[in-house]
Amino acid sequence: MDRRESLKALVIGSLSTGVILSACETKPGEKTKTGAGVLKDYGRTPDEVLRDESLLKETFFTAAEMKTITVLADIIIPKDETSGSATEAKVPDFIEFIVKDMPQYQTPMRGGLRWLDVHSLKLHNKIFTDLSKEQQLAIADQIAYPYKAAPELSQGVNFFSTIRNLTATGFFTSEMGLKDLGYKGNQPNVWDGVPDDVLKKYDLAYDERTLAISMKPDDRGKVMTWED
Repeated sequence: MDRRESLKALVIGSLSTGVILSACETKPGEKTKTGAGVLKDYGRTPDEVLRDESLLKETFFTAAEMKTITVLADIIIPKDETSGSATEAKVPDFIEFIVKDMPQYQTPMRGGLRWLDVHSLKLHNKIFTDLSKEQQLAIADQIAYPYKAAPELSQGVNFFSTIRNLTATGFFTSEMGLKDLGYKGNQPNVWDGVPDDVLKKYDLAYDERTLAISMKPDDRGKVMTWED
């Protein structure tokens, strides 16, 4: 199982798709305020819209920190033959919003980014974003696997776990990520009745009238009208 498939399994195993999408649904008859920097049609109350507008106007991460987040996000979910990278799904913007919406992430994220640069300086005398891709991947491998990491790297391990969780959440709740998962939403299915092998097992069968009225493939999608 590759990295992307592993993250898919984590997301699917820990969150129901209904929960993931509930915040993205627009309630019937509800109008959302629109304008520059405001998300459209995503099912928010007026107070929530105002709060989101306020958060979108704020900036938490510095340009240098956002550059590091961008590199890490694309290490965690790189572009492949199925879909684009985390950055193409605007995951760094998602992380910027989340740390403002949920301030408990601010200190761990900023502290973790600082730890990453200090660790990079110790190893290569350069900050993380100035390293070669191979050096960046090597450091990521040092802190990506909690049970294999050296004890002295525990702060880096905790940070990487946090940004990996945020990256996976941001990607797999984006339009690109949902397509990657193959999620199609609520769609009508087809009911062809109880399978023949099950009917035979219990010595049952549909009568001809039921088959003619209720199980005509050509009538799928039509509204049933029942006889008196």
